[in-house]
Amino acid sequence: MTIALIDGNNFYISCERVFQPKLRDRPVVILSNNDGCIVSRSAEAKALGIPMGAPWFEWKARVGRLGLLALSSNYTLYADLSERMMRILKRFSPRQEVYSIDECFLDLTGVDGDQQTTLAATMRATVAREIGIPVCVGIASTKTRAKLANHIAKKTPELQGVCHLEQLSVQEQSHYLDRWPVNDVWGVGRKIAEKLQTLGITTVAQLRDSDPKNLRQRFSVQIERTVRELRGEMCIPLDTGHTPRDSIQSARSFGQPVTAVEDLQAAITLYTTRAAEKLRKDGSVAGALEVFLSTYRHRDEPQYHPVRSVRLIAPTDDTLQMIHSAVSALESIYRPGYRYAKAGIRLMDLHPAGSRQAEIFGVPPEQDERRSRLMQTLDTINQRYGSSTCQPGSAGIRQRRAWQMQRGTLSPQFTTSWAELPVALART
Repeated sequence: MTIALIDGNNFYISCERVFQPKLRDRPVVILSNNDGCIVSRSAEAKALGIPMGAPWFEWKARVGRLGLLALSSNYTLYADLSERMMRILKRFSPRQEVYSIDECFLDLTGVDGDQQTTLAATMRATVAREIGIPVCVGIASTKTRAKLANHIAKKTPELQGVCHLEQLSVQEQSHYLDRWPVNDVWGVGRKIAEKLQTLGITTVAQLRDSDPKNLRQRFSVQIERTVRELRGEMCIPLDTGHTPRDSIQSARSFGQPVTAVEDLQAAITLYTTRAAEKLRKDGSVAGALEVFLSTYRHRDEPQYHPVRSVRLIAPTDDTLQMIHSAVSALESIYRPGYRYAKAGIRLMDLHPAGSRQAEIFGVPPEQDERRSRLMQTLDTINQRYGSSTCQPGSAGIRQRRAWQMQRGTLSPQFTTSWAELPVALART
């Protein structure tokens, strides 16, 4: 079997640069929710020594001196360009596993070995031409080796963004694997890497050559699979189907402390609406939900972190029914006198929508059908005109709330909002 891993380079940064050429060749960082921490860095920002996850306030004062540009996370833009990128890559193989927002695996089995590298170069050129996102491609016999090949492609400019690990000579493979740190291996996190280093396993090659059964006894079956995959033995199959989620969560930290129950109700309404949209997109229904609140854990002030679970009368994907239950749960756990920092909802007990059974005391079938059409209409409007175009009034009538996430340097939603489409001017 031959697997290709295609990964967007500095994906968030690249998405912003598609519509803002002025950001190219400039040190740029993307900030987390409420502009708190740095979650993405351009190559130029990395060269300045800016670490991933660094609090933004520590670097904000150096913006002028370093020529640094900071942008708030534009998740709507990133998700839309991700979906477009995955559709393009799907053309190159009938079997695709979308692994994350910026990477996917493709099955290249059946493509002639001499043509696989050429095909990878075509993928890169096609994505760059059609949506402007630079990607790298790693090709190998297993998913773990493909991830490693992709990493090599990114770090080795002379490979021009494509690394076919199986077509490298033994000496060339050793050149990379003997000097690459073990924490660069897919599935080896920081803590596991530290434990491996105490055993003298510091490089990818040393991990590959370790006894998999011994490591399984010391760590887990996952490490054994990783070692076997590094040796070329397929242990992690390609997941081309849609794996149903066990739960769906929608939560945000507030832009400033919230004390009023009315603001919490608006937030919970909005988060429930978003979670319900994801639920319907998955073709699922929820049998229960959970509402939670949290104060500022690391501040010297009164603490309160309640959670309330509610069993729904019948499994549903109806936004309005879930909002009613969620707001009731919120009102039962709300306590005045606290400064709330975060709220959220989690949909649980998820099942395929087609498997739900009619309830004896449920709504009449014709009413249920009308509500189903209403939900479909809401989703269609929001997909066409942008998220939150049509939403329950209790979430706020399209007004800025103080509790909403602070994003002071948010770029426009170039591809999902009619009002924010790029404008092109032609000179005569």
